[in-house]
Amino acid sequence: MASDVHPVRRRAPAPPAALDLLARARACLAEASALDSPDERYAAAHLAALRAAAAVIAVRARPETGRRTRQRIRSAWEVLPELAPELTEWSALFASGAARRARAEAGVRGAATARDADDLLRDAAMFLRLVERLLALRPTPRPRTSPEAIGWERS
Repeated sequence: MASDVHPVRRRAPAPPAALDLLARARACLAEASALDSPDERYAAAHLAALRAAAAVIAVRARPETGRRTRQRIRSAWEVLPELAPELTEWSALFASGAARRARAEAGVRGAATARDADDLLRDAAMFLRLVERLLALRPTPRPRTSPEAIGWERS
């Protein structure tokens, strides 16, 4: 082997926690698409997006060095733009739906309309695909189905 050749470092694989979060996000999207209640569908889709954001945080966050001071707890949607500025608009979108998700999870009927839920389901699916690309992960192949077959065309 030549002494002047430097090995190219391979990109480190995503941590198992990030891979688990992405798998859970995909499962949550599948579950959301099968739910009849718009409130439940909305909450599940939002949770899927949150898990995808958590995967980015798991990959990109670095432990704080130096003196630890107690800071306020921040949501994933606040932290994500610092670690992945290219996802800032997505963070804003999902942050704006957090209160609606909380109402839906609390059982407040009518927290989300069918249109709200379907729009968020599509947005969360797109966000998950973007996160997988961002983290250089291959998305899991999905069977080809029409939007109607998975309930996205409800009105």
